[in-house]
Amino acid sequence: MGETMRSELKGKVLHLKDLVEYQPGTVASRMLVTRPAGNITLFSFDEEEGLSEHTAPYDAVVTVLEGECEVTLGAESHRLQEGETIIFPAHVPHAVAAVRRFKMMLTMIRE
Repeated sequence: MGETMRSELKGKVLHLKDLVEYQPGTVASRMLVTRPAGNITLFSFDEEEGLSEHTAPYDAVVTVLEGECEVTLGAESHRLQEGETIIFPAHVPHAVAAVRRFKMMLTMIRE
């Protein structure tokens, strides 16, 4: 989605979980904000889909909008449900996996 489409969302009341649809057998995403200071992206994960372990050079905030996921942060595992949030610190390995299909908002803040 280009900047034109994101501009159409500005100044509107949004239901975030309605802005990204589930797609069978995959992870779908939709960028809401992209700036040099950081990004806000919505994701939908079909059952058994996920993001493999990786690191990022800046903090990342995950908020579950719908469903349930399991996140791994370093050596710890956490189960998150709708309304719960976790902050992944910069440079710490993390992964996300759907327990059942779920949607999340990812906010990444760069220094």
